Amino acid sequence: MTDPGLSGARGVLGVIEAAVAGGVSIVQIRDKTAPTRELYELLLAAALLTAGQCALVIDDRVDVFLAARAAGAVVDGVHVGQSDLPATAVRALIGPGAVLGLTANQPAHIVAVSALPPGTVDYLGMGVIRPTLTKKDHPQPLGVDGFARLAATTSLPCVAIGGVALADSAALRDAGAAGLAVVSAICAAPDPERATRAFVAAWARA
Repeated sequence: MTDPGLSGARGVLGVIEAAVAGGVSIVQIRDKTAPTRELYELLLAAALLTAGQCALVIDDRVDVFLAARAAGAVVDGVHVGQSDLPATAVRALIGPGAVLGLTANQPAHIVAVSALPPGTVDYLGMGVIRPTLTKKDHPQPLGVDGFARLAATTSLPCVAIGGVALADSAALRDAGAAGLAVVSAICAAPDPERATRAFVAAWARA
């Protein structure tokens, strides 16, 4: 996941380029404050770096996703939270072939998503694992054990997010994580490519 504040002088695109070189499997564009035009142009530029290399999704902004797709950019999907457009509405807009992720951090969210038509949601972003400065209004941290308990209640792939560190890779994979969503540990790293390679290697070893 991208963060303009943590990317520093490299910029978001510089971090994306480094992460792609390091073997990241998916990039999520996330910026809660950027003007729509700026976010659209960022997504178009990011698509040039990720096309054929890894998946690319955008956080929240279904409109920007659709506009980028209409412009011919290779953008794979959208991730939405519990307070965004309902997952059924998003699926209707983005179509059956796009990826749709949904944030889930409590049992009620799992119950709700299980009642959706099959194929509505492709994966769940589950967390936070630990307190994190990248999401100031985050819910109560789950920890690895809490993640494991919640992930066990759904058949959807669950991606661990929020305060995830390199040393958590094995424990979270053992807890049932389908992947790790990392912000600070890559975006703020002195060498984002090297940091990404370390996560990829740790995940493979786990």
